[in-house]
Amino acid sequence: MVLRRAVVSDVPALVDLVYGLAEYEHARQECTLTIEQLRTALFGPEPKVFAHVVAAETGLLGCAIWFLNFSTWDGVHGIYLEDLYVEPGSRGRGYGAALLAALAKEAVDNGYSRVAWSVLTWNKPSIDFYESIGAVAQPDWLGYRLAGDALGALATGASPVPRGNPRPPIESTTA
Repeated sequence: MVLRRAVVSDVPALVDLVYGLAEYEHARQECTLTIEQLRTALFGPEPKVFAHVVAAETGLLGCAIWFLNFSTWDGVHGIYLEDLYVEPGSRGRGYGAALLAALAKEAVDNGYSRVAWSVLTWNKPSIDFYESIGAVAQPDWLGYRLAGDALGALATGASPVPRGNPRPPIESTTA
């Protein structure tokens, strides 16, 4: 096993790992990533996404795909771990911990203040693993996502279809 930064030739296998994660998370139909998209994101002229991989002679066994975020409170960057995935047959061998350790080293070496990520509330094996390495859940924070029709509606100033408990509209003034 070798843990290293991803290289261009890893991209097709990385895409396969991402689809494996989407399948594991019961959301395969939502994954539309292409090889070209990931190649451009990781290795284009100005990459904004990075990846570490666990490689064996047989191929990639796992990956951590991440990007930089910024903490206004700390005044420095941090790492946001978008995907951590180890193939089912390779789990329990320390590869996930090794990938997270590589990101921790990346953060420390570059003066970043944190490594953060999200986990599905039903994913008890991952939650147990994260807590076993010292990660702390952020129970006071709730993740939100703006996407699809709601994203387009907000971007164009249209009224989105309210969901849940609708709030009165906020009047906007432009100076």
